[in-house]
Amino acid sequence: MPSPQEKVDVVLIGGGIMSATLGAMLTELQPDWNIRVYEKLDYVASESSDPWNNAGTGHAALCELNYTPEDSNGDIDLQKASTINQQFHHSRQYWSHLVDTGVLTDPKSFINPIPHVSYGRGEKGRDYIKRRYETMVRNPLFSQMEYSDDPATQAEWLPLMFEGRGPGQVNGISRTELGTDVDFGSLSRQLLSYIADKGATVRTSHQVTDLERASDGWTLTVKDLLSHETHRIGAKFVFVGAGGGALPLLQKSGIPEGRGYGGFPVSGIFLRTGNEDLVARHQAKVYGQAAQGAPPMSVPHLDTRVVDGKDYLMFGPYAGFSPKFLKKGRFTDLPFSVRGNNLATMLNVAKDNTDLVTYLLGELAATKKARFEAMHQFIPNIDPSDWEFIQAGQRVQVMKKDPKKGGVLQFGTELISSADGSIAALLGASPGASTAVPIMVNLLKTCFPREFAGWEKSFKDMIPSLGRDLVDDETLLKEVSEYTSRTLQLI
Repeated sequence: MPSPQEKVDVVLIGGGIMSATLGAMLTELQPDWNIRVYEKLDYVASESSDPWNNAGTGHAALCELNYTPEDSNGDIDLQKASTINQQFHHSRQYWSHLVDTGVLTDPKSFINPIPHVSYGRGEKGRDYIKRRYETMVRNPLFSQMEYSDDPATQAEWLPLMFEGRGPGQVNGISRTELGTDVDFGSLSRQLLSYIADKGATVRTSHQVTDLERASDGWTLTVKDLLSHETHRIGAKFVFVGAGGGALPLLQKSGIPEGRGYGGFPVSGIFLRTGNEDLVARHQAKVYGQAAQGAPPMSVPHLDTRVVDGKDYLMFGPYAGFSPKFLKKGRFTDLPFSVRGNNLATMLNVAKDNTDLVTYLLGELAATKKARFEAMHQFIPNIDPSDWEFIQAGQRVQVMKKDPKKGGVLQFGTELISSADGSIAALLGASPGASTAVPIMVNLLKTCFPREFAGWEKSFKDMIPSLGRDLVDDETLLKEVSEYTSRTLQLI
């Protein structure tokens, strides 16, 4: 095996929010480390982190109903919602720290205050939203939530959705003004510019095609997609944060911890408008209830988006299926990901998720008329000429082994690292980007246990509530909420 042409301390594969966050942390914690970033496309943050490839919801479990499941007795489970909300608090605190230190200079270029709303239709939907609200408002994390089933109040809060509705309709909505819209593409690019200014090398149009174990870490094969030249680089640590492209590289690494994992790609389409009259009448992110068999990431929602200083509305997603693992991937991505060690897992997932497959095929076959009819549940009066269809990013859901079922489909993120901590890969999707900060802290703690002890004081400055429960410490909750709201200009 030829020797690597150069050696660095860290290689980050993928130029999105995960690599950008990890790179920014390491740049502050270990300024003497040599960091290299490789992005396959010609522009960073062009896949899942791009603002038009995701909904931009600052996932804090304020409006997302799949984070607050209801049991057979009608009780609402807040465990997942509480965890995700505190994780987003960590992200906000870290971003505030970067504003304080001058790394990020204009918070409104990536985060803006937008109310988050949960919406239930009919008596059953209204009753669920009300029970959810009554449970959540008792938790300090969600104490500022409001509820209404009064048509006049609903029309005041959400005029585009509720003005002019006919009599006799029953709806329930809960609202909090603590929600945000986040442009993860803008944030990623600013973080990558920062680490480049501090000495890191960020190379676009470069694809990592292979990686092999070395005596002091890993040797990566990298192809320059413009010159078509290939070179080898040695790295003590490798992070595979390539979104849907992470699974194939994890498989090539051959680490035993990655055996048995598969990926199930889900595509999506949104409707978008920049019509100023419509945008002015809807300043909120409104999440409804999922259709039968729909994956959590396909819950219908009508969102205000702020991209490059301009407000838009986006409705969707209309889910579908494509074997591509990336929006700019290949149709062979899924079949080429099948291995002997994950075939049984994938077959068991397919067997247990026929309702999901049926739903996705139905969505794929839906006509434009049917898609506008789905939006009609949110907006009574629609002029299709005001809206355009846009293709969202691919989301590759994790398929993993399960001792009881043989294989399960996981709607979330999964961090996989080698026993020696020399490589880590992130699989999965939502809440993903919103929880990039706690995910990367966990990665550093797992992969750099000796160094982490020396980093703890720095992390206390970056994330004041790290390691503490905000539910049990309302004084701290108030302090960090006020700090991040002020620093990020959310008030």
